[in-house]
Amino acid sequence: MTSRVILTGDIGGTKTLLRLDGLDEAGTLQTVCQKRYESALYSRFEEILDDFLASRRLRVGHACFGVAGAVIDGVSQATNLPWVLDQAVLSRHLQGTEVKLLNDLEATALGILHLPDDNFVDLNPASETPVAGHRAVIAAGTGLGEALIIENGGDRTVVATEGGHCDFAPSTEEEDCLLSWLRRQFPGHVSYERILSGPGLVNLYHFQLFHSRQTASPRVQAAIAEGADVAAVIGELGVTGDDELCRKSLQMFCRIYGAEAGNLVLKSLALGGVYVAGGIAPKILPLLRQGELLAAFIAKGRFSGLLGKVPVRLVTNTDVVLVGALNWVLERGLRGQ
Repeated sequence: MTSRVILTGDIGGTKTLLRLDGLDEAGTLQTVCQKRYESALYSRFEEILDDFLASRRLRVGHACFGVAGAVIDGVSQATNLPWVLDQAVLSRHLQGTEVKLLNDLEATALGILHLPDDNFVDLNPASETPVAGHRAVIAAGTGLGEALIIENGGDRTVVATEGGHCDFAPSTEEEDCLLSWLRRQFPGHVSYERILSGPGLVNLYHFQLFHSRQTASPRVQAAIAEGADVAAVIGELGVTGDDELCRKSLQMFCRIYGAEAGNLVLKSLALGGVYVAGGIAPKILPLLRQGELLAAFIAKGRFSGLLGKVPVRLVTNTDVVLVGALNWVLERGLRGQ
Protein backbone atom coordinates (compact mmCIF):
# COMPACT_ATOMS: atom_id res chain seq x y z
CA MET A 1 0.00 0.00 0.00
CA THR A 2 1.32 3.45 -0.95
CA SER A 3 1.82 6.16 1.62
CA ARG A 4 2.67 8.91 -0.84
CA VAL A 5 1.36 9.39 -4.39
CA ILE A 6 3.09 11.62 -6.93
CA LEU A 7 1.28 12.86 -10.04
CA THR A 8 3.41 13.81 -13.04
CA GLY A 9 2.53 15.01 -16.51
CA ASP A 10 3.95 15.76 -19.95
CA ILE A 11 1.68 18.44 -21.42
CA GLY A 12 2.26 18.98 -25.12
CA GLY A 13 0.49 20.40 -28.12
CA THR A 14 -0.31 16.96 -29.53
CA LYS A 15 -0.54 14.68 -26.52
CA THR A 16 -0.69 14.86 -22.75
CA LEU A 17 0.72 12.03 -20.66
CA LEU A 18 -0.24 11.63 -17.00
CA ARG A 19 1.26 9.17 -14.54
CA LEU A 20 0.83 8.24 -10.91
CA ASP A 21 3.74 6.85 -8.92
CA GLY A 22 3.44 5.62 -5.36
CA LEU A 23 5.97 5.43 -2.54
CA ASP A 24 5.32 2.75 0.06
CA GLU A 25 6.35 2.93 3.72
CA ALA A 26 9.79 1.55 2.85
CA GLY A 27 10.35 4.29 0.25
CA THR A 28 10.01 1.94 -2.73
CA LEU A 29 8.70 3.66 -5.86
CA GLN A 30 6.13 1.96 -8.10
CA THR A 31 4.19 3.22 -11.09
CA VAL A 32 0.45 2.92 -10.39
CA CYS A 33 -0.89 3.92 -13.80
CA GLN A 34 -0.20 6.01 -16.89
CA LYS A 35 -2.50 7.30 -19.63
CA ARG A 36 -2.21 9.28 -22.86
CA TYR A 37 -4.69 11.95 -23.98
CA GLU A 38 -5.05 13.82 -27.28
CA SER A 39 -4.60 17.40 -26.09
CA ALA A 40 -6.65 19.09 -28.81
CA LEU A 41 -9.80 17.22 -27.73
CA TYR A 42 -9.97 19.16 -24.45
CA SER A 43 -10.61 22.85 -23.83
CA ARG A 44 -8.79 22.87 -20.47
CA PHE A 45 -6.11 20.78 -18.83
CA GLU A 46 -8.34 20.36 -15.78
CA GLU A 47 -10.72 18.23 -17.88
CA ILE A 48 -7.92 15.73 -18.46
CA LEU A 49 -6.98 15.79 -14.78
CA ASP A 50 -10.57 15.02 -13.75
CA ASP A 51 -10.84 12.11 -16.16
CA PHE A 52 -7.51 10.63 -15.10
CA LEU A 53 -8.23 10.80 -11.37
CA ALA A 54 -11.98 10.06 -11.48
CA SER A 55 -11.77 6.32 -10.83
CA ARG A 56 -8.71 6.39 -8.58
CA ARG A 57 -9.30 6.93 -4.89
CA LEU A 58 -5.78 8.06 -4.16
CA ARG A 59 -4.66 11.15 -2.29
CA VAL A 60 -2.08 12.93 -4.47
CA GLY A 61 0.69 14.28 -2.29
CA HIS A 62 2.64 16.19 -4.93
CA ALA A 63 2.18 17.04 -8.60
CA CYS A 64 4.74 18.19 -11.16
CA PHE A 65 3.98 18.86 -14.82
CA GLY A 66 6.24 19.61 -17.76
CA VAL A 67 4.40 21.98 -20.11
CA ALA A 68 5.28 23.02 -23.65
CA GLY A 69 5.48 26.74 -22.98
CA ALA A 70 7.30 29.33 -20.92
CA VAL A 71 6.58 29.15 -17.19
CA ILE A 72 6.66 32.59 -15.59
CA ASP A 73 5.78 33.05 -11.92
CA GLY A 74 4.06 29.68 -11.86
CA VAL A 75 1.87 30.39 -14.89
CA SER A 76 2.20 29.08 -18.44
CA GLN A 77 0.35 29.89 -21.63
CA ALA A 78 0.86 26.70 -23.65
CA THR A 79 2.52 27.64 -26.94
CA ASN A 80 0.54 25.37 -29.26
CA LEU A 81 -2.67 25.03 -27.22
CA PRO A 82 -5.32 27.52 -25.99
CA TRP A 83 -4.60 26.51 -22.40
CA VAL A 84 -3.42 28.60 -19.48
CA LEU A 85 -1.94 26.58 -16.62
CA ASP A 86 -1.51 28.14 -13.19
CA GLN A 87 0.15 26.37 -10.25
CA ALA A 88 -2.14 28.01 -7.71
CA VAL A 89 -5.31 27.22 -9.68
CA LEU A 90 -4.25 23.60 -10.23
CA SER A 91 -3.38 23.23 -6.56
CA ARG A 92 -6.89 24.31 -5.58
CA HIS A 93 -8.36 21.99 -8.21
CA LEU A 94 -6.44 19.12 -6.57
CA GLN A 95 -7.71 20.01 -3.08
CA GLY A 96 -4.52 21.71 -1.93
CA THR A 97 -1.94 19.35 -3.44
CA GLU A 98 1.43 21.01 -4.00
CA VAL A 99 1.79 21.67 -7.75
CA LYS A 100 4.92 22.59 -9.72
CA LEU A 101 5.00 23.62 -13.38
CA LEU A 102 8.20 23.15 -15.35
CA ASN A 103 8.93 24.00 -18.95
CA ASP A 104 8.86 20.66 -20.77
CA LEU A 105 12.49 20.99 -21.89
CA GLU A 106 13.50 21.79 -18.32
CA ALA A 107 11.81 18.53 -17.30
CA THR A 108 13.46 16.75 -20.25
CA ALA A 109 16.90 17.92 -19.14
CA LEU A 110 16.22 16.79 -15.56
CA GLY A 111 15.06 13.42 -16.88
CA ILE A 112 18.19 12.98 -19.00
CA LEU A 113 20.29 13.20 -15.84
CA HIS A 114 18.50 10.08 -14.52
CA LEU A 115 18.33 7.88 -17.62
CA PRO A 116 20.49 4.75 -18.00
CA ASP A 117 23.08 4.68 -20.76
CA ASP A 118 21.03 2.31 -22.93
CA ASN A 119 18.42 5.08 -23.35
CA PHE A 120 20.77 6.96 -25.68
CA VAL A 121 22.10 6.47 -29.21
CA ASP A 122 25.41 8.13 -30.09
CA LEU A 123 25.33 10.04 -33.38
CA ASN A 124 28.92 11.34 -33.41
CA PRO A 125 31.35 8.40 -33.59
CA ALA A 126 34.32 10.79 -33.60
CA SER A 127 33.37 12.47 -30.31
CA GLU A 128 35.79 12.40 -27.43
CA THR A 129 35.03 11.38 -23.85
CA PRO A 130 32.63 14.05 -22.58
CA VAL A 131 34.22 16.78 -20.52
CA ALA A 132 32.64 17.93 -17.27
CA GLY A 133 31.08 20.90 -19.02
CA HIS A 134 27.73 22.33 -19.86
CA ARG A 135 25.28 20.24 -21.87
CA ALA A 136 22.53 21.26 -24.26
CA VAL A 137 19.14 19.69 -25.01
CA ILE A 138 17.14 20.20 -28.20
CA ALA A 139 13.81 18.53 -28.93
CA ALA A 140 11.58 18.72 -31.99
CA GLY A 141 7.99 17.54 -31.58
CA THR A 142 4.82 19.57 -31.94
CA GLY A 143 7.14 22.53 -31.36
CA LEU A 144 10.88 23.02 -30.87
CA GLY A 145 12.26 23.14 -27.34
CA GLU A 146 15.75 23.91 -26.08
CA ALA A 147 17.34 23.83 -22.63
CA LEU A 148 20.74 23.87 -20.95
CA ILE A 149 22.34 21.85 -18.18
CA ILE A 150 24.86 24.21 -16.59
CA GLU A 151 27.80 22.85 -14.60
CA ASN A 152 29.08 25.15 -11.88
CA GLY A 153 31.73 23.78 -9.57
CA GLY A 154 30.07 20.41 -9.21
CA ASP A 155 26.56 21.84 -9.01
CA ARG A 156 24.11 21.42 -11.87
CA THR A 157 21.47 23.94 -12.87
CA VAL A 158 18.90 23.27 -15.56
CA VAL A 159 17.91 26.35 -17.54
CA ALA A 160 14.76 26.47 -19.66
CA THR A 161 14.84 28.60 -22.81
CA GLU A 162 12.56 29.56 -25.68
CA GLY A 163 15.41 29.28 -28.17
CA GLY A 164 13.23 27.42 -30.64
CA HIS A 165 11.55 30.73 -31.44
CA CYS A 166 14.80 32.45 -32.49
CA ASP A 167 15.15 33.60 -36.11
CA PHE A 168 15.93 30.89 -38.65
CA ALA A 169 19.33 31.44 -40.33
CA PRO A 170 19.83 29.65 -43.68
CA SER A 171 23.27 28.21 -44.49
CA THR A 172 22.81 27.08 -48.13
CA GLU A 173 21.27 28.56 -51.28
CA GLU A 174 18.39 26.10 -51.01
CA GLU A 175 17.76 27.26 -47.44
CA ASP A 176 17.86 30.88 -48.68
CA CYS A 177 14.96 29.95 -50.98
CA LEU A 178 13.24 28.19 -48.06
CA LEU A 179 13.46 31.31 -45.89
CA SER A 180 12.06 33.46 -48.67
CA TRP A 181 9.16 31.02 -49.11
CA LEU A 182 8.50 30.81 -45.35
CA ARG A 183 8.41 34.59 -45.07
CA ARG A 184 5.38 34.56 -47.33
CA GLN A 185 3.70 31.99 -45.08
CA PHE A 186 4.70 33.68 -41.80
CA PRO A 187 5.15 37.42 -42.41
CA GLY A 188 7.28 39.23 -39.86
CA HIS A 189 9.07 36.33 -38.21
CA VAL A 190 10.33 32.91 -39.26
CA SER A 191 11.60 30.88 -36.32
CA TYR A 192 13.37 27.54 -36.23
CA GLU A 193 10.14 26.03 -34.87
CA ARG A 194 8.50 26.71 -38.25
CA ILE A 195 10.88 24.05 -39.61
CA LEU A 196 11.97 21.83 -36.72
CA SER A 197 8.63 20.44 -35.58
CA GLY A 198 5.86 18.24 -36.89
CA PRO A 199 4.12 21.20 -38.57
CA GLY A 200 7.58 22.34 -39.69
CA LEU A 201 8.20 19.07 -41.54
CA VAL A 202 4.90 19.64 -43.35
CA ASN A 203 6.12 23.15 -44.23
CA LEU A 204 9.31 21.66 -45.68
CA TYR A 205 7.28 19.23 -47.79
CA HIS A 206 5.11 22.03 -49.20
CA PHE A 207 8.27 23.99 -49.96
CA GLN A 208 9.61 21.00 -51.89
CA LEU A 209 6.33 20.81 -53.81
CA PHE A 210 6.61 24.51 -54.66
CA HIS A 211 10.29 24.31 -55.55
CA SER A 212 9.97 21.19 -57.72
CA ARG A 213 6.57 22.11 -59.21
CA GLN A 214 5.40 18.55 -58.52
CA THR A 215 2.20 17.31 -56.95
CA ALA A 216 1.89 15.57 -53.60
CA SER A 217 2.05 11.78 -53.50
CA PRO A 218 -1.29 9.93 -53.18
CA ARG A 219 -0.56 8.93 -49.58
CA VAL A 220 0.24 12.49 -48.53
CA GLN A 221 -2.82 13.79 -50.39
CA ALA A 222 -4.97 11.22 -48.58
CA ALA A 223 -3.51 12.20 -45.19
CA ILE A 224 -4.26 15.87 -45.87
CA ALA A 225 -7.82 15.11 -47.03
CA GLU A 226 -8.53 12.88 -44.03
CA GLY A 227 -7.07 15.27 -41.47
CA ALA A 228 -4.52 12.62 -40.49
CA ASP A 229 -1.00 13.17 -39.15
CA VAL A 230 0.62 14.45 -42.34
CA ALA A 231 4.03 14.84 -40.71
CA ALA A 232 4.02 11.17 -39.69
CA VAL A 233 3.28 10.11 -43.27
CA ILE A 234 6.03 12.36 -44.65
CA GLY A 235 8.45 11.00 -42.07
CA GLU A 236 7.58 7.38 -42.83
CA LEU A 237 7.89 7.81 -46.62
CA GLY A 238 11.08 9.81 -46.16
CA VAL A 239 12.73 7.15 -44.00
CA THR A 240 11.80 4.31 -46.37
CA GLY A 241 12.68 6.38 -49.44
CA ASP A 242 9.36 5.47 -51.09
CA ASP A 243 8.70 9.12 -51.96
CA GLU A 244 11.45 11.39 -53.27
CA LEU A 245 9.97 14.67 -52.04
CA CYS A 246 9.39 13.22 -48.56
CA ARG A 247 13.00 12.04 -48.53
CA LYS A 248 14.29 15.48 -49.57
CA SER A 249 12.08 17.16 -46.96
CA LEU A 250 13.40 14.88 -44.24
CA GLN A 251 17.02 15.37 -45.31
CA MET A 252 16.57 19.14 -45.12
CA PHE A 253 14.93 18.70 -41.72
CA CYS A 254 17.96 16.73 -40.47
CA ARG A 255 20.44 19.28 -41.82
CA ILE A 256 18.70 22.23 -40.19
CA TYR A 257 18.24 20.23 -36.96
CA GLY A 258 21.98 19.62 -36.85
CA ALA A 259 22.80 23.24 -37.64
CA GLU A 260 20.60 24.55 -34.83
CA ALA A 261 21.97 21.95 -32.40
CA GLY A 262 25.45 23.26 -33.25
CA ASN A 263 24.27 26.85 -32.72
CA LEU A 264 23.00 25.90 -29.27
CA VAL A 265 26.32 24.30 -28.35
CA LEU A 266 28.27 27.36 -29.48
CA LYS A 267 26.01 29.80 -27.63
CA SER A 268 26.39 27.89 -24.36
CA LEU A 269 29.82 26.28 -24.95
CA ALA A 270 28.13 22.96 -24.15
CA LEU A 271 31.22 20.83 -24.63
CA GLY A 272 29.72 18.14 -22.39
CA GLY A 273 27.45 17.18 -25.26
CA VAL A 274 24.12 17.86 -26.91
CA TYR A 275 21.08 15.63 -26.43
CA VAL A 276 18.51 15.30 -29.22
CA ALA A 277 15.14 14.53 -27.62
CA GLY A 278 11.50 14.91 -28.63
CA GLY A 279 9.06 12.65 -30.42
CA ILE A 280 10.40 13.00 -33.96
CA ALA A 281 14.06 11.97 -33.64
CA PRO A 282 13.56 8.28 -32.69
CA LYS A 283 11.19 7.84 -35.64
CA ILE A 284 13.74 9.13 -38.18
CA LEU A 285 16.82 7.54 -36.61
CA PRO A 286 17.92 5.83 -39.88
CA LEU A 287 18.25 9.22 -41.59
CA LEU A 288 19.91 10.81 -38.58
CA ARG A 289 22.52 8.07 -38.71
CA GLN A 290 23.23 8.79 -42.38
CA GLY A 291 25.12 11.90 -41.32
CA GLU A 292 22.99 14.85 -42.52
CA LEU A 293 22.49 16.09 -38.96
CA LEU A 294 26.10 15.55 -37.89
CA ALA A 295 27.60 17.24 -40.97
CA ALA A 296 25.53 20.37 -40.39
CA PHE A 297 26.25 20.26 -36.65
CA ILE A 298 30.00 20.34 -37.30
CA ALA A 299 29.94 22.87 -40.18
CA LYS A 300 30.78 25.91 -38.04
CA GLY A 301 33.78 27.35 -39.89
CA ARG A 302 36.68 28.02 -37.55
CA PHE A 303 34.93 26.06 -34.78
CA SER A 304 34.33 22.92 -36.87
CA GLY A 305 37.23 21.15 -35.16
CA LEU A 306 35.77 21.84 -31.75
CA LEU A 307 32.23 20.75 -32.72
CA GLY A 308 33.60 17.55 -34.25
CA LYS A 309 34.63 16.37 -30.78
CA VAL A 310 31.33 17.11 -29.01
CA PRO A 311 29.09 14.11 -28.19
CA VAL A 312 25.70 14.11 -29.92
CA ARG A 313 23.28 11.70 -28.26
CA LEU A 314 19.73 10.85 -29.26
CA VAL A 315 17.30 10.21 -26.38
CA THR A 316 15.17 7.11 -27.04
CA ASN A 317 13.09 7.23 -23.83
CA THR A 318 9.75 8.81 -24.78
CA ASP A 319 8.78 9.30 -21.10
CA VAL A 320 11.80 11.47 -20.30
CA VAL A 321 9.60 14.45 -19.31
CA LEU A 322 7.79 12.29 -16.75
CA VAL A 323 11.14 11.02 -15.46
CA GLY A 324 12.32 14.60 -15.00
CA ALA A 325 9.11 15.73 -13.31
CA LEU A 326 9.17 12.79 -10.92
CA ASN A 327 12.78 13.41 -9.95
CA TRP A 328 12.09 17.11 -9.44
CA VAL A 329 9.72 16.01 -6.66
CA LEU A 330 12.01 13.34 -5.23
CA GLU A 331 15.12 15.48 -5.19
CA ARG A 332 13.49 18.08 -2.99
CA GLY A 333 13.41 15.72 -0.04
CA LEU A 334 9.81 14.66 -0.49
CA ARG A 335 10.56 10.95 -0.45
CA GLY A 336 10.60 10.89 3.31
CA GLN A 337 7.70 13.24 3.97
